[in-house]
Amino acid sequence: MTDTYTRLVSKGVGRDVAKKLGLPQPALLRRYEPGQPLVNGPLLVVGSSTGADALATDLLAWDLDVRRHAVPREKLGGIVLVLDELEKPSDLEEPVLRAAPSLRDLAPNGRVVTVSREPGGTPAAAAARQGVDGLLRSLAKELRAGATGNGILLADGVGATAPGALGALRFFLSARSAFVDGQFVRVGSSDGKLPDDVDTPLAGKVAVVTGAARGIGAAIARTLHRDGATVVAVDIPAAGDHLAEVANEVRGTALQLDITRDNAGARIIDHAVGRHGRLDIVVHNAGITRDKLLVNMDHSRWSSVIDVNIAAQLRINDALLASEHFRSSPRIVSVASTSGIAGNRGQTNYAASKGGVMGMVRATAPLLARHGGSVNAVAPGFIETEMTARMPFAMREIARRLNSLQQGGRPQDVAEAIAFLASDAAGGISGEVLRVCGQNMVGA
Repeated sequence: MTDTYTRLVSKGVGRDVAKKLGLPQPALLRRYEPGQPLVNGPLLVVGSSTGADALATDLLAWDLDVRRHAVPREKLGGIVLVLDELEKPSDLEEPVLRAAPSLRDLAPNGRVVTVSREPGGTPAAAAARQGVDGLLRSLAKELRAGATGNGILLADGVGATAPGALGALRFFLSARSAFVDGQFVRVGSSDGKLPDDVDTPLAGKVAVVTGAARGIGAAIARTLHRDGATVVAVDIPAAGDHLAEVANEVRGTALQLDITRDNAGARIIDHAVGRHGRLDIVVHNAGITRDKLLVNMDHSRWSSVIDVNIAAQLRINDALLASEHFRSSPRIVSVASTSGIAGNRGQTNYAASKGGVMGMVRATAPLLARHGGSVNAVAPGFIETEMTARMPFAMREIARRLNSLQQGGRPQDVAEAIAFLASDAAGGISGEVLRVCGQNMVGA
């Protein structure tokens, strides 16, 4: 689905008219292409802690133009604000206000990333650390021209240069995170490993994607393949033709399967191991909607949504956890939804199922940790798909504009977040929910 309005107001006469009338002026977002620079311009690292010094050194090793002090009116590709040693709220002032003038110098599609610790310690330290949350989310709503702001939360004992922290930083700085804005990722351990080749971080991995025949599922399959994975594309038999097309495109294999069957997990494992010799990544993307106001909800609508969207995932995960073939740093990524966070009128069944997905990943994380694995969820907001294209025009336009980036996301944006969480660089991140929504909710 093409957002014609965004294209019209992004340049020339359309941009001038929109500005005069006070209309939204969404920017054309820079999205990832292999081989492109990580950021468009120098990277300013602000902070006086040992973590800031170590992080700046590591970033230099990525062949980035790193600045420790701002040069007035020099266009910046990004700003990394390192706040990992806060002890009291007043500690925020110096680094934050030192970085503030440089916000004027951010290039279009620039990046701001905070690196701080999760709330804890003394009351004063907890207050300062929690303050970063409000600071970053508010700042993200002030940025313009496609720039985004996101944060990395370090658990106690995890350094600013842990693999998960560096992996999250690369993701947030890159064009892979084009539609991720105002969000935090918690790095809970020092597990994980940065890829030898940043353009193929999933090389040698075998990944299963459910609901892969079209839309977001097809985009996930293509992105995982682009990043080096061998893909098993799974969908219902009725979608067989589309499924075969996607599997052939990504040079993977197709598995026609109703994931609600009791033996679905065993079928997935047998296919992946039998055809490809291993199983490393499972992406639970398959999902359905059967919308109705709760007062009019019936058994069929309720049970079908719960069974496909969450009960099937739980059964498949049970099979994965019991299998000797899912033991080498396994990754599970589930597709949730912002509806499961904020709710949505007429979607009590869908929101319950997607809220359930988020609860599932938190509880499953320690079960995979013993094998060096991780499980996370991605929660999309308004994404341009065949389903959203069928929305009434006015409702669709409102949904597009009610986020910090003033536009809808693309299936590719969801796929990029999943590919990151499926990689070894995200090994220290588990039990988390990453929203891909352009910061589309008040206060979130």
